[in-house]
Order: sequence, then C-alpha cells, then structure tokens
Amino acid sequence: MSFLFPPAPTVSVPVVGQTSRFPVHRIYCVGRNYEEHAKEMGFTGREPPFFFLKPADSLVVVEAGQTGTMPYPSLTHNLHHEIELVVAIGKGGRHIQAADAAKHIYGYAVGLDMTRRDLQNDMKKQGRPWCIGKAFDHSAPIGPITPSAQAGDVNQAEISLQVNGADRQRSSVAKLIWNVAETIEHLSAAWELQPGDLIYTGTPEGVAAVIAGDTLVGEVAGLGSLSIQIA
Repeated sequence: MSFLFPPAPTVSVPVVGQTSRFPVHRIYCVGRNYEEHAKEMGFTGREPPFFFLKPADSLVVVEAGQTGTMPYPSLTHNLHHEIELVVAIGKGGRHIQAADAAKHIYGYAVGLDMTRRDLQNDMKKQGRPWCIGKAFDHSAPIGPITPSAQAGDVNQAEISLQVNGADRQRSSVAKLIWNVAETIEHLSAAWELQPGDLIYTGTPEGVAAVIAGDTLVGEVAGLGSLSIQIA
C-alpha cells in the first residue's frame, strides 16, 4: 500500500514497568461528572452522562519523573485546568454491562482536560458545538498508564491538582456521579469501544485559569503524578 505522504505516527502512552507502549485509538471525555464541579458550572443533580471527544494527537505524553510542556493555546484568554482519572481500555466491546466493565480495563493514568473556557462558554451561549474549547492541540496531557493489577483501589483514590505548589483541586474518585463501571456501560451503548481507547472520567471542583509559566502537578493516589509547565 502506498500513501500520498507519510502517515502520522501512532500516538502512544508509556506503561509503568513495561517497554511496550499503549497505542491510542480515541479519547472520550465525560462532562460534569463530579457534583461540586457541576454546581460550580451552574448545574445540579445527577443528569444523564454526556460525552465529548478529543483527537488522539491532542495528547501531551509525559514520561515518568519528567515535566512536560504545554504551549499556551491561541485564541483564548481563559485557559482552565481540569484534573482527571483516565481509564485505558484494553478489551473492546459494545453494550458492556457495568458488572463486566473491569474486564475491559487495561489500566489507569493521571490526565488533564485543558479547556479554553472563554471559547467554550461562547459556543454554549450560541448553542453550537464546543470542540474549539476542548479539542484543541495539546489539550490532553497524560502521564504513564498503570496496569489495573498494580493500581490499587482506584475507585476510592484521592485526586488532586496543585498549581505552583498551591492546592487548586482536591477530592476523591469516590465522588464521581457516574463511576468508572457505569461510565463504560453508558459509553459503550453509544460507541463500540476499542482497545486503545482512553476515557477521561471528569474533574472535581476547583477548576480555574492558568497562565504561561505556571507549573501544574496532578495526582491520583496509586498512579503517581503528572507534571506540566505552561509555556
């Protein structure tokens, strides 16, 4: 098979304790999946889960022990951080029941869903899709994937983010409105999940703006940390 130009390389994420890497297929994100974050965004209650996607090449892959760099994106004056637990799918499927979801999970990682909040809000007001606020270049930093057998009790893990050493977000994965298994059930009813899919599961309260020069350090207990500097 020949191509008109060289195809883009496969996006991949390192795996803790292995030389083989996790090839990325799609990135799914869950919106407003912590109650307190939903409230700070002007919503209440347990609404049905909803999803948006980011391109695989929007990942900023950070190796263990390193600090990655994310360029401050164009068009925005209000770049927000959102720390998230990321689920890595190792076995695909459609209509996966919550009780069976664990069989489809390869592992977990720490991720950031970076958001051009001003652009997202403008699109919301106009009733238009807000991909421009979420799915831009470098919008999805991620650390190494920890295989599920080594990750501990992720569903009860503390999740936090510091900016320049000061707490911004701190909560527990246990406070997800739709937990990991339920999220996989809902998501796989709408799309056939594939090995290599990543699911950004939502962010707790405390989202706020960052500027060039800020250093962000996010953690999910048992999964290590993710360090990013905004350039």
